[in-house]
Amino acid sequence: MEAQDDDLIRFEEQGAAPLPPASVEGHVERAGARIWFASYGSGPAVILLHGGLGHSGNWGYQVPALLASGRRVVLIDSRGHGRSTRDSRPYTYELMAADVLAVMDELRLEKAAVVGWSDGACIALVLAMTVPSRIEGVFFFACNMDPSGTLEFVPTPVIDRCFGRHGKDYAALSATPDDFNGFVEAVSLMMRTEPNYDAADLGQIRVPVAIVLGEHDEFIKPDHAEYLARSIPDAQMIYLNGVSHFAPLQRPAEFNAAVLSFLDGLPS
Repeated sequence: MEAQDDDLIRFEEQGAAPLPPASVEGHVERAGARIWFASYGSGPAVILLHGGLGHSGNWGYQVPALLASGRRVVLIDSRGHGRSTRDSRPYTYELMAADVLAVMDELRLEKAAVVGWSDGACIALVLAMTVPSRIEGVFFFACNMDPSGTLEFVPTPVIDRCFGRHGKDYAALSATPDDFNGFVEAVSLMMRTEPNYDAADLGQIRVPVAIVLGEHDEFIKPDHAEYLARSIPDAQMIYLNGVSHFAPLQRPAEFNAAVLSFLDGLPS
């Protein structure tokens, strides 16, 4: 079991645990971007979608647990994040959802479950709405589906440490290592103005969904998470105790247990 890192001190210094060697790794060219992906292991496929400003390496504590459970794990760096590039068009969640679908096509994945964290959770739910035949289920952690769902931003040492790590990783991985400020501005614009889905949109979702929120999330209103769970047919509402927006890094064992429980409950 990994030690807790509630204050993200270890994450700021070292990042998450290193990823294992990939079975397949590459890029897909789509809509002016080169989208990086990697695939690990074999079995039922699970796609992990990271949060805004981060990259797939932030899942370092989740990949081994999923592999040990007999699953194939697919990581994708969202466009402009990590090892993926972007062009000058604005970020949208729909654009990034289409990138995920392109990776699935490249890997000949007919269907996969998706675990999304923050922006990655929104991307996952967009896929559930638009291509439900390709999505087994969505573990939706720590995101909103319209701008009213976010709390007023209050800086904290934990957020500052995470942001500092993101800056270092961007400089190390990106094809445009000196453009972190422009990258943050472009992603932040998307976060302020999107997504924009209402209860009627959510009510059309027909794949299994778990809405998941840390007890101390710094960005998402609890009543918004509960509204999502009420609006999506048969969705589960799961609270993770003692953690915040950064639960996969803070207490990996608890986060992984919730993910595996959800995946184990999906129809076979």
